[in-house]
Amino acid sequence: MTARIYRPARSAMQSGKGKSKEWFLEFVSESRQSADPLMGWTSGDTSTQVKLRFDTCKEAEDYAQRNSIAYVVQPEPTAKLQKKSYSDNFKFGRTENWTH
Repeated sequence: MTARIYRPARSAMQSGKGKSKEWFLEFVSESRQSADPLMGWTSGDTSTQVKLRFDTCKEAEDYAQRNSIAYVVQPEPTAKLQKKSYSDNFKFGRTENWTH
């Protein structure tokens, strides 16, 4: 069973950087979930429900190595931030049309 170590991207509803400084170790399922024929519940590996939180990527890697867990580190998401000011909406020589 392999694990992935990643830093989650912030949601579209966040304007700040809250809860984006933590690293997570999450197990990846190698088998497909199957439905129980009698009850209809899905059955599978319960270790995929485990999500461990760490302060740094190094701590997560050390934990995986100590416990002999194969892991993959995903790169950090990059923020595509454009600095704009409110006055740019009204400036002379604007390329886009003003719409309400």
